[in-house]
Amino acid sequence: METKITKLLKIGYPILQGGMVWLSDAQLAAAVSNAGGLGIIAAGNAPPSWVLEQVLLIKKMTNKPFGVNVMLLSPYVDEVIKVLIQERVPVVTTGAGNPAKYIGQLKEVGTIVIPVIPSCATARKMEKSGADAIVAEGTESGGHVGEITTMALVPQVVDSVKIPVIAAGGIADGRGFIAALSLGAEGVQMGTRFICSTECSINLEYKKAVLKAKDRDTMVTGRFTGHPVRCLKSNFSRKLLKLEDNGMSIKEFEQLGTGSLRKAVEGNIKEGTFMSGQISGMINDIKPCGKIIIDLMDEAQTVLNNLYKR
Repeated sequence: METKITKLLKIGYPILQGGMVWLSDAQLAAAVSNAGGLGIIAAGNAPPSWVLEQVLLIKKMTNKPFGVNVMLLSPYVDEVIKVLIQERVPVVTTGAGNPAKYIGQLKEVGTIVIPVIPSCATARKMEKSGADAIVAEGTESGGHVGEITTMALVPQVVDSVKIPVIAAGGIADGRGFIAALSLGAEGVQMGTRFICSTECSINLEYKKAVLKAKDRDTMVTGRFTGHPVRCLKSNFSRKLLKLEDNGMSIKEFEQLGTGSLRKAVEGNIKEGTFMSGQISGMINDIKPCGKIIIDLMDEAQTVLNNLYKR
């Protein structure tokens, strides 16, 4: 399939793998890129040495385009950007902040810059700053989320900017893919679906938690901090929400949650925050990234065929 995004990124399918902190490493990203999508390494709060290690590793694992997601709240962000410029990383996506001051530097070495945004105002700001495309991420997503649903956000963002828009949040199969394109998106970004891939190297307990989830098994914590997070319901996430409701300070809340995602990745059921999107209830198996992408495209074709028959 060819869209503005496949042309821009030089990929076979308009499918990006979301940059999930502690989940999206070189192994997962390379598998997605080799399957025709765009694999993305998540820099998170990792030091520049780890990011460099992962970039060098993925270059050995694929000759296809790949990306790195930069969390702009990271204390290492300036050093990480320097690594990405030095290594001429093909694509950089950004979140949790304004990447404007870095966009020019990245584009000078040929890097395509794609910010993840939660609103039309931010989308327009990123377009003016020189972004090549944007990811419009709805509140259905796992991890850090905004307030607007994908269905409402994507068409409004599409109408607000001229650069290509990628839809994210609540997409895991061919039906969601076709819906996103119908809203005007040129591609999709999926995170939760790739958690349950064979190449995602997290502890099996995390994957089992996603597989067991039903339609109402996610919740959002930390709204009062300004950085809300969607995760699977668990004793730990319920504890966080209760403390939040009882007036815990932001500092105390953040201290309690620090390191909980890493614990989830390691399989700590009691103290882990299992970030996952509302689409979790649709995921019922673990399979290779290549199979995930091909099955999605086959489902999308079936959807179109059925529409034409009506």
